[in-house]
Amino acid sequence: MTTAAQEIAQRNRNTIFVEDGELLHVEEYPGDQFVMRIRARKCAAAAKPGSFVHLTCDDALPMRRPLSIMRVEDDCIDVLYKIVGDGLRRLSRKRPGDMTSILGPIGQPFRPSSERPNTLLIGGGVGIPPMVFLADFLRQQSGDWAPLAILGSELPFPFEKRSSSISTPWVDNSIDATMPLMEDWGIPCRLATLAGFDGCFDGYVTDLADRWLASLSTDELAKTEVFSCGPTPMLKAVASLAAKYDLPCQVSLEEFMACAVGGCAGCAVKINTPEGEAMKRVCVDGPVFEASTVVW
Repeated sequence: MTTAAQEIAQRNRNTIFVEDGELLHVEEYPGDQFVMRIRARKCAAAAKPGSFVHLTCDDALPMRRPLSIMRVEDDCIDVLYKIVGDGLRRLSRKRPGDMTSILGPIGQPFRPSSERPNTLLIGGGVGIPPMVFLADFLRQQSGDWAPLAILGSELPFPFEKRSSSISTPWVDNSIDATMPLMEDWGIPCRLATLAGFDGCFDGYVTDLADRWLASLSTDELAKTEVFSCGPTPMLKAVASLAAKYDLPCQVSLEEFMACAVGGCAGCAVKINTPEGEAMKRVCVDGPVFEASTVVW
């Protein structure tokens, strides 16, 4: 084992747990999207924004599936997923009271800097959950944190969107659709789509984010940092947008994975390091990376 691998193994020691999680609640949304609440005490106690879990979909399927944590409340975690294969289809059939084996929390979390409290959270599709978790985390911290969330989807959103009462003068008043949970937390949030949903911005999340960033003064930009999760083309566009405004940006990468604990290296991606390009594992070296280091 290399020194770097040893360091990763030591860092993850006693931080990833295996436990039987009890499914407490299931909500189904259009587009084969599901939000599940699972009681998983150890995972909930150790999870941080950006963490994910590797869970068993069905006893007949040996391979687990990685799902981002959307929220932690007491001893429970919430996860959001969209059916994309047989495994998640079987998971969608579970009902309250059913059990599932959970491995987690896994991965390096987001690392917001108190020197940049203007946090722009950009989530797309099943990349929305880590942004919700991060927003919840920031609102509970002391200091002058001022998160803004921009969420995008081409499917109906996995929540009942509503009109926001929080002013966002950098965008037209007709763009007022928001995520109710963000609204309840007092966090400004706007939705973007190309599907023509009422109250949503007609365009990409990066187009809407560009409008907000363009409205900021030089001093405000100096206090701004970007965080994002979503499909790779979206993350690449977010990285370019952050570079345009010379802003630090952290992205949570999505990748297929088998073991999720760094053993198989099946989720490796190319990252720029001080020593040159290197292959890093999304599961344990990430999933969060500095956007400027990712070889897109």
